[in-house]
This record gives sequence, C-alpha cells and structure tokens, in this order.
Amino acid sequence: MRVQLAAVGALGIGAMLVSLLASPLGAQSVTDGDTLRVDGTTYRLWGIDAPELKQDCPDGWPAGRLAATHLASLLAGRNVICQRRDTDRYGRTVAICRVGGEDLGALMVRDGFAWAFTRYSRYYVPEEAAARVGRAGVHGHDCITAWDWRATRRNGG
Repeated sequence: MRVQLAAVGALGIGAMLVSLLASPLGAQSVTDGDTLRVDGTTYRLWGIDAPELKQDCPDGWPAGRLAATHLASLLAGRNVICQRRDTDRYGRTVAICRVGGEDLGALMVRDGFAWAFTRYSRYYVPEEAAARVGRAGVHGHDCITAWDWRATRRNGG
C-alpha cells in the first residue's frame, strides 16, 4: 500500500481524498418533482418548480406523480451532490444538485417535468423554451404551472 501511495504522489492522494469527501454515500429519496432528501437533509431544487404530487393536467396526465418518478429515475443508483444557495420559508435547503456532473434542475425542465421558476431565477429559461418547442411533458399536456395550480387551490378552486 505504501508503495502504491508513494507512486500516486501527494497531488493524486489529495484529489482522491477530495473525491471521496465530495461523494455522498448515504441514503437519498424523492419527496416530489423538485424536492429530495440526501443524508437526512431536504433539498429544494433551485430555480425550478415541478407540478405538485396531486396535480394532473386538464387531459388527466398525472404530472405531479410523473415528475416525482422522473426525478427518482435520474437519481437511481447515482450519488447526488448539492450546493446550497439559500433556505426557503419551510426550512429546506435550496440548492443546485447534480448527478454525474449534470444539473438536476436543468434536466427536469428540459425533459418537461418542471418549469423555470422565473419568480426567483431566469437560469433555466433556455431549457424550458426547448421543452415547449418539443412539447415535452407538461408542455405537451397543456398543464397549468405549479404556482398557478397552488394559487387556485388556495383560492378554493
């Protein structure tokens, strides 16, 4: 082992340690299409808004359940690394989370399972534009945005 470590050198060992420390090895689960738990911490994906779990599109397409399933499929068997951006009013850590170097928020919007949450950021607008053109997911089923769906529920609709 000493010979191998000496051959790797200090730089190689440092990179290996950083890699090990940055790779979460604990449990992860999906709460809904824009919220996940990793090692006991709840993360709300920054800059996107996915359909609520009980939200169906006017044509009956189960947008909320499919968004959660899609996020779970993106995580399956992969390590998630999240970078904190903020804390929301529910105490969740708002973060950009990645799997295999890919931004989960960008993937969810691009695949039509979330909208760019332009109230907070315009970062994912290009992904949403492409999803709209391709009529991917929510855009192919004329779903109302999650924020409008929640407002309708609050107002008794």
